[in-house]
Amino acid sequence: MAGMGRSSRAGRGTDRTRTAADPQPAATGPGGRTHAQGPLARPVDSGLAELRPDRDRPAAWSLLIDGAPQSMVDLADPTHLGFEYQRRLGHLIDLAAPPGRPLTVLHLGGGALTLARYVAATRPRSRQQVAEIDTALTELVRAELPLERSWQIKVRGADARSVLERAPEAGADLVIADVFSGARVPAHCTTVEFTTLAARALAPGGRYAVNIADGAGLPFARSQIATLGAVFPELCLVADPAVLRGKRFGNLVLAAGHTPLPLAELGRRVASDAALGRVEHGRSLADFAAGAAPATDATAAPSPAPPPGVFH
Repeated sequence: MAGMGRSSRAGRGTDRTRTAADPQPAATGPGGRTHAQGPLARPVDSGLAELRPDRDRPAAWSLLIDGAPQSMVDLADPTHLGFEYQRRLGHLIDLAAPPGRPLTVLHLGGGALTLARYVAATRPRSRQQVAEIDTALTELVRAELPLERSWQIKVRGADARSVLERAPEAGADLVIADVFSGARVPAHCTTVEFTTLAARALAPGGRYAVNIADGAGLPFARSQIATLGAVFPELCLVADPAVLRGKRFGNLVLAAGHTPLPLAELGRRVASDAALGRVEHGRSLADFAAGAAPATDATAAPSPAPPPGVFH
């Protein structure tokens, strides 16, 4: 499922800055669950799912699993990305091709399908496949936070790695790994072998984006940099400076490819975002990960559990 996130209210505002080059939001009716119906809690395959109304946006909902934030969806505006990590992945989606051009995207981890909604709204006619192992969660999301019927989004109820293993070679413009079991990235989705499968699925010029979470010392993040670096020649990391200094537990987004990444424009977008962020690449990224070993199927461990109280 899609991973834990931090609300934009922790940053400097609620919306990312939209530039003239950005696609405009698609018109859509809210539909689905209303705030008047109140919050909803329901057991799903992975734990207790909760839908909580957002206090600032009248058609927005946060999805939590066992208390860990997973996704935020605004039914009236699918271009709104309420979590820091989602906005950073949104920047990478925006920069994957010229504005408005349809993409073929493979999402590993679905949650409330926030990023799939974003692609569909900003890049009409995109073809998307989502791997979400929790079929009960997908049923809940489809019922309460429905998708537009015109969107070409196919959700497969299967493990992310098994879907990746069956993905067509060179078929995706973008592979986004946002795979969490609760608040931890499963070990089998963190390895060189997993990353190699992602690289195989990418079309020429395609990019791989990964959302992870780590805390003090950032050993997991350093290992993931080494892991992606063992497969891809081009790599960057985006995170809150406080997370990079180990001051707090949080999300980090990695982007990788076989061709140069749009580092200058990504840096500008991150700098103008509502939440503080920094882009690391090249020598600084290599120094940051110095001494870390790539994770393999034989050595991998899940990402660390969040410290108590991190979501409160």
